[in-house]
Amino acid sequence: MNNNHVNQGFRNIKEISEAFQQSTEENVSIKTFDVRFKNEIPNIEDFDIFISSGGPGDPHREGLEWEDKFAKFLDDVFEHNKFNDDKKYLFLICHSFQLASIHWELGTINKRKSYSFGVMPVHKTEEGEKEFLFKNLPDPFYAVDSRAFQFIEPNHERFEELGMKIVAIEKFRPHINLERAIMAIRFSEEIFGTQFHPEANPAGMIENLKDEKNKEAMIENYGMEKYLETVDRMDDEDKIILTQAQILPRFLDLAKKNVLKQAKIMA
Repeated sequence: MNNNHVNQGFRNIKEISEAFQQSTEENVSIKTFDVRFKNEIPNIEDFDIFISSGGPGDPHREGLEWEDKFAKFLDDVFEHNKFNDDKKYLFLICHSFQLASIHWELGTINKRKSYSFGVMPVHKTEEGEKEFLFKNLPDPFYAVDSRAFQFIEPNHERFEELGMKIVAIEKFRPHINLERAIMAIRFSEEIFGTQFHPEANPAGMIENLKDEKNKEAMIENYGMEKYLETVDRMDDEDKIILTQAQILPRFLDLAKKNVLKQAKIMA
């Protein structure tokens, strides 16, 4: 989903996927699809697990060919899982998370007053306290935030209708008169998404801070003191290193176990 832009997150996703591939005895193949730039989309029958990356860009429709393809892909995975035992697993990150939230009409996705970039605390909801992917994370836990858009004003009736759950929200700031953004959703037992970047690591974050826009956004949002403190704590074991080590690896491990379990039943 990076639309031919340099993207540290995509590199991190590949690293996590390759580490998963190397750590398992099963024959795991990895294939990349360039959805936005080349109009490539996977056939869901050919794969068991999908990870859809961050952007950049506006998540609202612009009448492009890939948008219809991706919307159909989302519906295909969701509907397949409702009627079939061989489940398909999907993780949606940032831009992909916003696209899915718009597609399923879950709430308001609008442009932020200013670009957000930095390491921020993410708070679990009551449902998030029970979320398997967050099991070994504190409340709040820390994650990399990098976005110009945000998901606010969730349509709770729509969430209930589709059986979806909000599992994480932005830090509560009572002195700022702005609604907290939705930071993670359990779309279904097999589909999960985050507004933040669970794939991010300190090296990628430092690389991103070489971009003056990101550095300025972080200072504007958090102040110079917080910026310096964040850079200093970038490689703390209890912050983004912990988040990176938990969420996506746990998603992949759970998906693998369930895929193998069902394959055994069907054999």
